[in-house]
Amino acid sequence: MTGLVNILVVIAVMALVIGRQMQARRLETERRFWLLPLILVVVALRDPQMIDRAHQGAAVALLAVSLLLVLAMGSVWGWTIQLWQDEDGAVWARGTQATAAAWAGMLAIRLGLFGVGAALHVRQSGSALLLGLAVLLLVRTLVVNWRARHLEPAYY
Repeated sequence: MTGLVNILVVIAVMALVIGRQMQARRLETERRFWLLPLILVVVALRDPQMIDRAHQGAAVALLAVSLLLVLAMGSVWGWTIQLWQDEDGAVWARGTQATAAAWAGMLAIRLGLFGVGAALHVRQSGSALLLGLAVLLLVRTLVVNWRARHLEPAYY
């Protein structure tokens, strides 16, 4: 049951993030952006079956490759976000068509990794998805916040 719950949590978080991402929102760089990823990491690491004990080497390698790809995908995602400043100097962010394409690419890569794991007969846990989503959200937010701090002021 834990795997199904984890997958439902991933889908719910993704729907929330994607929905919010495509709307123009004031960027709050001082808020606790690490809180949701931290909660996802804690939930993911509570699963003692995240690594398939019968195929431990392949499972660890697959998880490591997955996390490395998620680091790259989170960076790409962070660069697809449109940033601008309003008259008051507040930074705003909105997802673009490239953001939607990045999400599609991330899902395709995730499905590809799942296929590789299935071909290797590695049991894959929903907790690995949660861990990957946590890293993805954290990296994306770090990239966007870095870009926002280095945003040139708009002159009117």
